Amino acid sequence: MMELRSDFLGYAFGLSRRKKRLVLCLLDSALLGASFLLAMALRLDGFSLALVGESWVAFAIILPPTIAFFAWLGLYRAVVRHVAASTLRVLALGLAISAASLFVVGQRLDLFLPRSVPIIYWLLAMFLLGGGRFGLRGLYRQSRSRLSSPVLIYGAGSAGRQLLASLQASGDYAPVAFIDDARELHGREIGGCRIYSPNRIGELIAQHDIGSMLLAIPSATRQQRKAIVERLDPFGVRVLTIPGMADIVVGRATISETREVAIEDLLGRDPIPPRQDLLDANIRGKTAMVTGAGGSIGSELCRQIARQRVARLVLLENSEFALYSVERELAMLAARERLELPLVPLLGSVQDGERVSAALRSHGVQTVFHAAAYKHVPLVEQNVVDGVRNNVFGTETVARSAIEAGVGAFVLVSTDKAVRPTSVMGASKRVAELVCQALARQQSATTFSIVRFGNVLGSSGSVIPLFRQQIEAGGPITVTHHEMTRYFMTIREAAQLVIQAGALARGGDVFVLDMGEPVRIIDLAMRMARLSGLNPVIRQPGHGDGAGAGGDIEIVMSQLRPGEKLYEELLIGGDAVPTVHPRILTASESSLDWPELASILQNLKEACDVHAPERVRAILRGAQVGFSPAAEGVEPAGGGAELPLMRDEGREHAAPAHLVRDGSF
Repeated sequence: MMELRSDFLGYAFGLSRRKKRLVLCLLDSALLGASFLLAMALRLDGFSLALVGESWVAFAIILPPTIAFFAWLGLYRAVVRHVAASTLRVLALGLAISAASLFVVGQRLDLFLPRSVPIIYWLLAMFLLGGGRFGLRGLYRQSRSRLSSPVLIYGAGSAGRQLLASLQASGDYAPVAFIDDARELHGREIGGCRIYSPNRIGELIAQHDIGSMLLAIPSATRQQRKAIVERLDPFGVRVLTIPGMADIVVGRATISETREVAIEDLLGRDPIPPRQDLLDANIRGKTAMVTGAGGSIGSELCRQIARQRVARLVLLENSEFALYSVERELAMLAARERLELPLVPLLGSVQDGERVSAALRSHGVQTVFHAAAYKHVPLVEQNVVDGVRNNVFGTETVARSAIEAGVGAFVLVSTDKAVRPTSVMGASKRVAELVCQALARQQSATTFSIVRFGNVLGSSGSVIPLFRQQIEAGGPITVTHHEMTRYFMTIREAAQLVIQAGALARGGDVFVLDMGEPVRIIDLAMRMARLSGLNPVIRQPGHGDGAGAGGDIEIVMSQLRPGEKLYEELLIGGDAVPTVHPRILTASESSLDWPELASILQNLKEACDVHAPERVRAILRGAQVGFSPAAEGVEPAGGGAELPLMRDEGREHAAPAHLVRDGSF
């Protein structure tokens, strides 16, 4: 019987729009006739007098105009499967006109038609025609719900109600209940779904075989979202969320768009609104240059700078595709947000002094954000010479060129890996910091500053997209060590803080961003797996294959990669001093005078010129940068030859073997 009904509904809803309207017209005509018959029978206490032909003359006269009026009101344009309260209002108006016409015709033609019949007719027709439409909608949704995944909606506010209506219309999910923290709502119903306390989540999941939970709390803070996600963590259901209220308001997303829970929600860190005076100081009405403009940090700096009414934005990038991508994105951003944004895309390397100097002078650059760097630790360990050339001598080249061109402010984007470095990448960035500190003391025309922070979400090389790819592939998720911890910050917040920190500089300052609390990487991996509805199990290397008892996906513990640290630090020594911005601290750290630093740089240059990675390492160990390699002498297989890096200062890529031709591309 169920299959027969399902087949009939499938056939009915599969008809063409024209045929559906014809069927509805015929069905409404029959129901109107039934309403009139029942109205007469109820008024006359039986069907014998109700069938008197004289009465039916009046009905026959008003039926065609009634159907035509329904069509004029748009009743047949409404899709029955999505019928709503507005349809009832249109139907009530149409039937009121029909009932009034019935009364007028009966009186004018002096027909046998009791005066109360039109009123009873209107009530019965509302019940039959309106109820019939809602009944069809219910049957349709019921048939769709058997094919949809049952879900719980967390949040019974306006967003939750809109999400329920959207899901019931689309049929992708079958909402079975609401979960809400507000006690006064418990026990109530919205759209046929009852509202329960969060304490009933486990019971509802087991009762309805729930596979997914939808978070409908777009206005909640990240701290509140984190608390809810932690509450849902033990249940092993997939957790999806709707976009934030800001995206919904400006039209970038709709309430019905479900997506994976943002990693920011797992960290629970709410951003602080930026100070506009600090954002404007080095940008508004000025010409700014971003080196490594196509990289993850560089491109986000460009997006933030573009919104601050910059006079001109110069993009320096060594990768043609990265430069094309960021220029195109910024042009679209300017068009979408109606910004005046003169863009100057320049292909070039930060190691090319003539190119950098010409760019700074010809475009009158007043502020430089130096984000170009090779920052992927294992790759730089395998490409020591290229890493030092780019990170150290690229920084020196841009810094000296900025002084010569009369640039007002120079901001070096640094990293927490420069603190007591265990990798060549970290040591090279610490030397770059020393270069900026030394040059700051030699002159005062260009204000140098260094901004140091940890991992940013969504940057190239981040573990977050890697974990997502591994989860989508069914595992295993690879984590290097149980105790590995990292600081995390959103890339947008990091870029805004870099700009604001640069505005606080007096010369040679080292700024440290407040990264919040460190996060254990294994905890992050397990939570991401659970939010995808999977039960993770940890397996040590060499302990067999398979997900293990009671597990859906493996977390495989490997080992630290060359140069990696278990814990990251942001300060070399001493306490950080607060600034006027609560998320920006300044540190008083050791530096070198230029003569002493120049000797180190000269030795590094000579070692790089003869392509001697071990000698470069030895010089870095001897320099006063606190370099203590985590793994000595790490070189690729094959006689210690290095793999050349793709020349993209904003990114890091090992060159594909088929592109290598005598060490160049």
